[in-house]
Amino acid sequence: MSTDEIRFDDGAAYEHLMGRWTVKVGEPFLDWIGVAPGGRWLDVGCGNGAFTELLLQRAAPATVQAIDPSAAQLAYARQRLNAPAPVQWLQGDAMQLPVPSASQDAAVMALVLFFVPEPAAGLAEMLRAVRPGGTVAAYHWDILNGGFPLAAIGAELQKRGTPAKLPPSVSISTREASEALWRAAGLQQVRSTVFTVEREFPDFDDYWRSAASSNTVRALFEAMTADELQALRERVRERLGADSGPLLVRARANAVCGVKGR
Repeated sequence: MSTDEIRFDDGAAYEHLMGRWTVKVGEPFLDWIGVAPGGRWLDVGCGNGAFTELLLQRAAPATVQAIDPSAAQLAYARQRLNAPAPVQWLQGDAMQLPVPSASQDAAVMALVLFFVPEPAAGLAEMLRAVRPGGTVAAYHWDILNGGFPLAAIGAELQKRGTPAKLPPSVSISTREASEALWRAAGLQQVRSTVFTVEREFPDFDDYWRSAASSNTVRALFEAMTADELQALRERVRERLGADSGPLLVRARANAVCGVKGR
């Protein structure tokens, strides 16, 4: 991995930043892909386990192999499940999955595909891992079209000439690009959709704190003077129309799904 790659190594911070958003999209996503109960699942890029936990609650899997490159994220994920669960937590790379071929009924990526340096290689690994007739699916923020939960901050950073770092494969996050990738890999019954979700924050301060827990955004904040940071904060507040009460923020994710040929 390159030293400038976006990394997530703090499970608690990630929960505040993105874990709750993961679930917001994950719920309709799992309903949409429609995998039957009792399946063997592969959760690629499981992070702090937010989606894995939802998967256990909503899809009734027989087993889940949850894989992430971050040991710290996996440590957080292991402790979030109170009861014994049919989950095997594995440290590994999305482009070199440590699982046997044709061993899974479904393989999914939740907010991961655009972080994979070579998305086609990551998809090929998921395809290898599932049995013929198995499901391969993913969802990811529609970053290039303003769908990211922190889009308001990103827009204001862009205006001041200090844009936040984008994931290495952000171009694959559009609905058209991800669907084309699935088709090019030879998947059948390929379909895509868009999920628009909302998250209510107690106030603007809570939203701002969640953003500051992002290692990329935090680095930009820390490089500013106090006056610059305050000015940015006020511009973002204005863009969101935030007052002193609860703040409702919308985000949009693209999803894609296909079936491995028999």
